[in-house]
Amino acid sequence: MISFFLTLVNFIRSIMNGLKDPEFRGLFFTLLITLIVGTLFYRRAEGWSLFDSLYFSVITLSTVGYGDLAPTKIGSKIFTIMYIFMGIGILLGFVEKMSRTWYRKSTEAREGIEEGTKKDGKDISPAPTGTMEKTDADDAPPDTGGG
Repeated sequence: MISFFLTLVNFIRSIMNGLKDPEFRGLFFTLLITLIVGTLFYRRAEGWSLFDSLYFSVITLSTVGYGDLAPTKIGSKIFTIMYIFMGIGILLGFVEKMSRTWYRKSTEAREGIEEGTKKDGKDISPAPTGTMEKTDADDAPPDTGGG
């Protein structure tokens, strides 16, 4: 149950970060409007509750389609066909953009960690455990003892 909440928090953070990008914001609001239009249509045309209408809209766009709800009127069926073709493209665009945003952020974070181990082009990361650090004396020529 904890992993569900952590995943939900990460998902919400990703959306909040993504909303800073105009392309992501456009896709997000287009998807939101698509879900609202579908919900309101099915509420009116099929007489379903608001929740059932939203539920059907989401499972239709996500191509899950449990089969527990189905349009019964010819107009609703025609709308559903158009809704699927338009909505899946919008949903896939949103998921693709969200994935790119997440990947970019994780890459930037990884590069930031790597950059944090370098100073003036020199590696300042700690020496691995079990090895001796190199000192300036290691670079000096060997003493031949002949004075």
